[in-house]
Amino acid sequence: MVECAPDLQIQPLGTDLVHRIAAGEVIDSLGAVVRELLDNALDAGADRISVSLWPQDWRIQVVDNGQGLTAANLAQAATPHTTSKLQREEDLWDIQTLGFRGEALHSLAQMGRLEICSRPVGSAQGCRVRYDHQGHVVAQETVAIAPGTVATVADLFQDWPTRKQALPDPARQMRGVQTIIHDYALCHPQVTWQVQQNNRLWFSIAPAKAAQDILPQLLATLQPGDLCHHRCQIPDLPGNNVVEVVLGLPDRCHRHRPDWVKVAVNGRCVQVSGEDAGQSHPLEQTILGAFRQTLPRHRHPLCFIHLHADPQHVDWHRHPAKTEIYLRHLDQWRPAVTTTIQEALQIPAEIQDSGHTQKIRQLMKVAEAKGVYHLQQPSLLSSQPEQAAGESGFNVLKAIAQLHRTYIVAEHPSGVWLVEQHIAHERVLYEQLGQDWHLVPLTPPMMLRDLTERQVEQLTDIGIDITEFGHQLWAIRSAPQRLAERPDCEAALIELSQCESIEAALAATACRSAIRNGMALNLLEMQNLLDQWQQTRHPRTCPHGRPIYLSMEEADLSRFFRRHWVIGKSHGI
Repeated sequence: MVECAPDLQIQPLGTDLVHRIAAGEVIDSLGAVVRELLDNALDAGADRISVSLWPQDWRIQVVDNGQGLTAANLAQAATPHTTSKLQREEDLWDIQTLGFRGEALHSLAQMGRLEICSRPVGSAQGCRVRYDHQGHVVAQETVAIAPGTVATVADLFQDWPTRKQALPDPARQMRGVQTIIHDYALCHPQVTWQVQQNNRLWFSIAPAKAAQDILPQLLATLQPGDLCHHRCQIPDLPGNNVVEVVLGLPDRCHRHRPDWVKVAVNGRCVQVSGEDAGQSHPLEQTILGAFRQTLPRHRHPLCFIHLHADPQHVDWHRHPAKTEIYLRHLDQWRPAVTTTIQEALQIPAEIQDSGHTQKIRQLMKVAEAKGVYHLQQPSLLSSQPEQAAGESGFNVLKAIAQLHRTYIVAEHPSGVWLVEQHIAHERVLYEQLGQDWHLVPLTPPMMLRDLTERQVEQLTDIGIDITEFGHQLWAIRSAPQRLAERPDCEAALIELSQCESIEAALAATACRSAIRNGMALNLLEMQNLLDQWQQTRHPRTCPHGRPIYLSMEEADLSRFFRRHWVIGKSHGI
């Protein structure tokens, strides 16, 4: 404990110093300015927002078409702890807006030069107000502007040179600004965004009905068919609580880094923890766990989770920037997130967009180059295949033939599918092993040599009976049932000892036990495999992340064979 000198007295800080400290916690970068101004714009009901940045000049301007502010409200807007969003203490636990503390505009006035122009909807004229560092009005005039608000912050951190020097360079800060705007666009897809940098258009985002229509605008490599969307109600929690998920299908897109695993709560991307949770970022860990053994090694999912929670379940008071929150009943939200992701990963019977259209188009271009006709216009192949008709559930595939003793050719109500037999069976076995990891005794025991301590520990962790039998010699007295009778059981056990987790051990066992490519199957065997595969939880990829099937939609085939040409009945049309 640090004690003060005898001649010093403990005394309260001055109001001005308290406000400056609080402002420094709220406004700590260019991105923080953008975040606070966007909160106000969205709370005002804006559906068109323009952000202009001059990073070298430390100046930001946000224009919106929201409800606007009257002159009387503008006079009070930047004074400390003033807000129209809270009326009494109980409202702190019923937050239904993005901004609510009454700190943002005052903090902006403290850290720079703040000017606001606003015209309320229905008013004939607007008002421009400039504030001093205390948030008091220093100039006011009538202006002619469209309904909405124009907020400008200039000379940011001019009176804080040390902080300004410690901040990242403007280019790095601009990447943070872009991320913030992208996050808001996902949470509020109905908004039109236009962002300028140094008086030039930087990027824009068109409005959409839902977040899955925003993501392809943010990531140029995404196609609409690469994504799926699902919602799930949580009936056991009081109030209206919904989990909404938009994810990249693991057989089509994944990332080098977990940079697109995002969680939003009630309109804001946040980091979530429970009030009694010891695990850091528990919801992010839940998301990654739901994708386990569906992606290639060292790859990460693309997933946006939006929790629409009753306000009583959310504590926004953990961090001044409102980027970290406490979520009550987290132990009930986490399984709901897992369930929603698993349901989204199922393959529906009615295929709205196969996601393979571009791949099929490329395959057809290569194939038709050897034929008579040549495709002149890519638009002849539709990106909107016909829906499957009259089917419910996913169990709709009918085995037709085997191709190269590797692919099962299956008829689907919407077209033709190719299913790779080995990895489809691998997915089936992996999920069966996860439900029943059955070990059988080995008689006589199998001897393994030169195992490391980590390998012995891994075999013990997955339940195998292993004992030391001599110098660098171990006796293996049990093995997975599917491996025990295989001639390569010894190699399989060594492979299991090198796995990093029980999931990896299950995947290795399934891979060795699955039918091999090159094995002939009759129609009954193919149909049985298709039926089993269609019932798995994650039918899109094998446990190692490889895609299992390729769909060719009937609408694409129809256009390729020119069935839209009207020639005559004698031609079979």
